[in-house]
Amino acid sequence: MGILGSIFTWWNGATIGTSLFMRRHGTQVGKDDLGNLYFTAGARRMVIYAGSNDASRVPPEWQSWLRGQIDDVPEKALGPRRAFQTPAQPNLTGTGETYRPAGSLSRGGKRAAATGDYQAWTPE
Repeated sequence: MGILGSIFTWWNGATIGTSLFMRRHGTQVGKDDLGNLYFTAGARRMVIYAGSNDASRVPPEWQSWLRGQIDDVPEKALGPRRAFQTPAQPNLTGTGETYRPAGSLSRGGKRAAATGDYQAWTPE
């Protein structure tokens, strides 16, 4: 994204005004695995996304911090990640990795034949 894009667009990432404000008046408190930066400015908590502005790209532990459910940053307030917990995944809608069940048009539109428990409705 060019300099003009960062001045006038908000949907491709933080604008220059937001970045300058947070770096000047805010205090950086953390960074997640995706590269998102987290700031406080007074009582406000904010995130500057590394990439497109999509709230589903914020991991659950940082979502808790942003919404004030935990007071301290996740590394201090939460315990270690358990073995059964998988890493957070952004919303995949509109990407090539979207879930497509058998029978969907994007997978050929073929579904399993109806079994004996199905009876078609016919009007009287």
